[in-house]
Amino acid sequence: MSQNNWLSAVRFGPDGLVPVIAQESRSGDVLMVAYADREALQRTLSTGFAHYYSRSRKALWRKGETSGHEQRVAEIRLDCDGDALLFRVEQTGPACHTGTRTCFSSRIGPPGAQAVQPDEDPGGHLLSRLAATIAARAAHRPEGSYTAELLDRGIPAASQKVGEEAVELVVAANAEDDSRVVAESADLVYHLLVLLQARGITLDAVWRELEQRAK
Repeated sequence: MSQNNWLSAVRFGPDGLVPVIAQESRSGDVLMVAYADREALQRTLSTGFAHYYSRSRKALWRKGETSGHEQRVAEIRLDCDGDALLFRVEQTGPACHTGTRTCFSSRIGPPGAQAVQPDEDPGGHLLSRLAATIAARAAHRPEGSYTAELLDRGIPAASQKVGEEAVELVVAANAEDDSRVVAESADLVYHLLVLLQARGITLDAVWRELEQRAK
């Protein structure tokens, strides 16, 4: 589909704008919501970097033009009604102007609690959230935490556990039922994340490597 045909499928609102959701292309984390007019979309398509329209300033802007926190657009998707867009982006630095990783860093509390609570989003993907929990255990070393205990024992112990869990998964895959394969797979993934934390390697680095291989 040509650029003009693609743009003709977008249903802009009465104000000439369409909402755009920016999603991190590797982790799937939702970073921000902004608006774009036709020119912003044309600039995005021609440059490969996210452009939006500021409703407060009433002006076109390129994400990161002053902060350097730009968004390289990997893919653009249009919703079924044509009235919303999804930018899958490679984000440089934090996405939010406040300095947080995403713009969704306030959590709605349960009834009776503070309505809005500052709470940096650990990520939308289950593995991202698990990696964030492991990082928190590494930082605070809570008493009685198995994760903290394993990290305290160092890289050799973490590596040994990955090897043990890999062997147990192989045994389960060849001689046990599906539930054991699932359980051993979960054990292996968890201990792999602990090993990455012990080595100081981020989960995002693994996402990047997988992304390169997928290409």
